[in-house]
Amino acid sequence: MVKPPPARSAIPGPGRLGLVERTAAAELEQLAWNDTDSIELLWSLSRAPNADLALRTLARLQEALGEAEWAELDAALRIDKGLRGRLFALLGASAALGDHVVAHPDRWRMLAGKLELPDRHTFTARMLDCVEAVAGPGGGDNPLVHRAGITGPAAIPALRTCYRDQLMLIAAADLAATVENEPVLPYLEVGNKLADLADAALTAALAVAVGTVVPDGPCPVDIAVIAMGKCGARELNYVSDVDVVFVAEPADARASRIAGEMMRIGTAAFFEVDAALRPEGKRGELVRTLDSHIAYYTRWAKTWEFQALLKARPMTGDLELGRRYIEALSPMVWIASEREAFVPEVQAMRRRVEELVPAELRERELKLGRGSLRDVEFAVQLLQLVHGRADESLRVPNTVEALSALADGGYVGRDDAANLRASYEFLRLLEHRLQLQKLKRTHTLPPADDREALRWLARAAHMRPDGRNDALGVLEAEIKRNSARVRKLHAKLFYRPLLESVTRIDAEALRLSPEGAVRQLAALGYSAPEHALGHLTALSGGASRKARIQALILPQLLESLGDTVDPDAGLLAYRRLSDAMYNAVWFLRTLRDEPSVAERLMTVLGSSAFVPDLLINAPDVVRLFADGANGPRLLEPQPEEVAKAIVTSSARYDDPVRAIAAARSLRRAELARVASADILGMLDVPEVCRALSSVWSAVLEAALAAVVRASVQKQGPAPARMAVIGMGRLGGAELGYGSDADVLFVCEPLPDADETVAVKWSVQIAEQVRKLLGAPSTDPPLEVDTGLRPEGRSGPMVRTLGSYQAYYAQWAQAWEVQALLRAHPVAGDPDLGARFLQMIDAVRYPAGGVSQVAVREIRRIKARVDSERLPRGADPATHTKLGRGGLADIEWTVQLLQLQHADRIPALHNTSTLETLDAIGAAELVGEEDVALLREAWITATRARNALVLVRGKPTDQLPGPGKVLTAVARVAGWTGDASEFRDHYLRVTRRARAVVERVFWGTEHGHSGGTESGYGSAYGYDG
Repeated sequence: MVKPPPARSAIPGPGRLGLVERTAAAELEQLAWNDTDSIELLWSLSRAPNADLALRTLARLQEALGEAEWAELDAALRIDKGLRGRLFALLGASAALGDHVVAHPDRWRMLAGKLELPDRHTFTARMLDCVEAVAGPGGGDNPLVHRAGITGPAAIPALRTCYRDQLMLIAAADLAATVENEPVLPYLEVGNKLADLADAALTAALAVAVGTVVPDGPCPVDIAVIAMGKCGARELNYVSDVDVVFVAEPADARASRIAGEMMRIGTAAFFEVDAALRPEGKRGELVRTLDSHIAYYTRWAKTWEFQALLKARPMTGDLELGRRYIEALSPMVWIASEREAFVPEVQAMRRRVEELVPAELRERELKLGRGSLRDVEFAVQLLQLVHGRADESLRVPNTVEALSALADGGYVGRDDAANLRASYEFLRLLEHRLQLQKLKRTHTLPPADDREALRWLARAAHMRPDGRNDALGVLEAEIKRNSARVRKLHAKLFYRPLLESVTRIDAEALRLSPEGAVRQLAALGYSAPEHALGHLTALSGGASRKARIQALILPQLLESLGDTVDPDAGLLAYRRLSDAMYNAVWFLRTLRDEPSVAERLMTVLGSSAFVPDLLINAPDVVRLFADGANGPRLLEPQPEEVAKAIVTSSARYDDPVRAIAAARSLRRAELARVASADILGMLDVPEVCRALSSVWSAVLEAALAAVVRASVQKQGPAPARMAVIGMGRLGGAELGYGSDADVLFVCEPLPDADETVAVKWSVQIAEQVRKLLGAPSTDPPLEVDTGLRPEGRSGPMVRTLGSYQAYYAQWAQAWEVQALLRAHPVAGDPDLGARFLQMIDAVRYPAGGVSQVAVREIRRIKARVDSERLPRGADPATHTKLGRGGLADIEWTVQLLQLQHADRIPALHNTSTLETLDAIGAAELVGEEDVALLREAWITATRARNALVLVRGKPTDQLPGPGKVLTAVARVAGWTGDASEFRDHYLRVTRRARAVVERVFWGTEHGHSGGTESGYGSAYGYDG
């Protein structure tokens, strides 16, 4: 006979209660909570955020109370659900406040019965009573200035204990609903109560300070304490710095002593008291008069200081003086958005805040990361500052109340505001719970692998299983959902009302007025907001499907544009691109469905005047802004494949005009791809140069082949072979966006052809290639420059191989020999090109190196170029091509070393500046550190020069002074810091390189002081 299983005990054991500590059973027995009369107590205990912590603290509390008083508490817990909920929740959520209750065991009585939280006056009275403060040492009607009877070392523990008592009340009421069916304390009320308590605490600290500094007689100082930040907005955390500013009449040494003593006492007893938001920050005077504050904010204050004043309010001390402070400074807050640097300063401050967060913590950071509390606060404050001048209803310091006011005024969509408020309050709830645990200031979620800590947080935040996930699963899903919602709404907050003002998305929605829309666009960085509004109207106005999709995606697009240096130009470019893509169904769908494509496209359009026209004429490149299986698709095409495609595509046409048009089309797409990848930081300088050089060579190959093919069809077989020799940057595969193609044309008559006829034919071919490639176009120019040929522009366009050989053997000048160092075949007959190189090797790599006479001649030409070629008005320190330590300096130095040593060091037989520098270092012709300096300067100058073309849309070599263009150039060049730091970095790098040039190129005997500027030009044998 099978025995039935034993009946399950009605008394839940530790396991059923969720108690996992080995001591749990003993502690339950110690409390005598192991009988049927305690079942309700036990299940309440199991709902505590950390039931083990609550049980362990209750056992300690029993020991502290003694038998009689514990019996009283035990009886009260069995009948008072409110007490049970508050005490169990408090002890299970906060080890620090649990310790406080154990240290002061009678405090449980404060949580019994019907709990009504004290108001501000009650908090203040309790805090003042604990230090025996009396009112009125100033002798006037100043109710918040007192003198404490308890001062010195005894004051701080008295203040701390009383403060913790009041904090315990707020926390217990806030947490109680996690254990029992108690009312949920609204978020706004929690923040208000904590701010009221902070005001009361600092009122008591001020009383102790006055009692310390002015122990008797009237206080000769009127001092007001202004609350800033979260305390000023009455949305304080459980553990937070309390930001304050002091105003005093007079602002003398005694006033400073009172303020300093108040901060010291407050910090020791309650929380960090921080006066860093005062004028001039921590370097400024701790206390100022009202007139001094007014003078500072009138003349010197930065935008962020006015933003901080938005939350200022008198908290304690002389409230009348505090009110006069607010009345004097508040009007200045509402004109801050008209300051010239308003938007850049606000954006820069937001970026600086984000950069403070270590990368490994960004996903766990509640306050400062993306999709965080600061995103909401910055967005709300920016909208308040923009519209608050015209609408006084927005002049409220509290974030949640300000969000409601923005929705009521039509500046934010109602649904967006409600959703954003819900996410904000959820993230603040988590922040509060994390801080309560140990009463430590923190905003960081536990790491993902700390499941126990996350499970505690889920219970403390009152997460409940939803049928699919346990409490922890619900918490993790809610964190992801709310962070994503904040990120999404952050964009909509600014831009949805703008779009609703020009579209018919929602007939019932409140809309921004045209003036409000213009004001908001100006604050978002648009220098021509009326034009921007016109673009938005054109893009999203009307009832077409495309207009509706535009209205859907524009908030995210506009947010990305807002992070660029020139959102006006970017929005115009996007409108032009959208118009050009009107019939391309995939375009808007891609931007809608692939956020990374949209973000990258806006970054490019808002950064560059060079790329938009290319994209408009080569729109399929936009598809490459997506990510592929192996990374960004912009990096998938290889230069060699693109070059082959250019030649193959043009070969399909007999008409050279059409053949070159086909080559131009693929060149256009390749330029758009390379420039976009460059702007987005996906390519380094050598990769950009190689890609640009490859596409130029391919176009030359395609053009030459097309013109020869047409000639053969019309005139019969070609009488000569032809090759195109790349010179300068083309020959070195180091072209930039603004470089021309410097070339030599070489021909070789076929065996049965007349040389005169062959040369004449070759000249016609070369002229036609130059003419067709140089024809006017909306694309970046295709200028073919033959100025480096023998005898310069007065010499024949094309020579035979033998003619070149004869000329160089008899007439070659020093600059011509130097120019040949970068000669390399790029198009035409490869055998002829190779034989041309073999022929010139003896010229450019002379046996024994160039003579001292030639070295002196090269230096003479360089000195002449230095003094004559720099454009009028150019700054020699920041001219990327001809300036001190710029490209010319580096390249002339490298080439002089080649001329001197290439005959014995084959590795110097190289047309690339960077690769030759590596060979120079390997051969120890120049020290390793000097080679590194020259390399860094060449890359820095090339990157800056390329960025200049990308930003301006046309070739230019001069780095601009401080301003919008320099900021754009720095950003495109990949500089993440301030633009002035980019310029300083450029100057530092080129200055060091110039010192190497002085030693290596000029030699000690030259004594070149740098008074004239380095440079070169095609007239002296060098391209740009």
